[in-house]
Amino acid sequence: MKQQKDLTEEILMENKSIDELIKLKMQEELKNAFNNRVGNNRKVLITNIKDVPADKIFTKKSSFKVFNKETQVETMINGLQAEALIGMQNDVREKFKRKETDIFSTDNLFVKFESIEL
Repeated sequence: MKQQKDLTEEILMENKSIDELIKLKMQEELKNAFNNRVGNNRKVLITNIKDVPADKIFTKKSSFKVFNKETQVETMINGLQAEALIGMQNDVREKFKRKETDIFSTDNLFVKFESIEL
């Protein structure tokens, strides 16, 4: 706090205009806000399904790799789309929630859990 007062007194003694003082204050507040925000937004990438909470497996933040058997094309989808591909296969959905498996297949697709960002 004392350093802040010294800095303010020093700026005032340099005969800076009020606009310059306001600009300096805004820059300081922006810098503090950015430092506080960066410190609180640490995201974790989890690739092992056993470490993922069961209610988070089929969310927008999870990603699944899809391999099409017919066209030999590999794409990525999110957890909501993967759950839709499971459809009426409730036993597969329950295996995922119990973390017994991280892969399933449909008629022409292989779908594998890749990661989730929490």
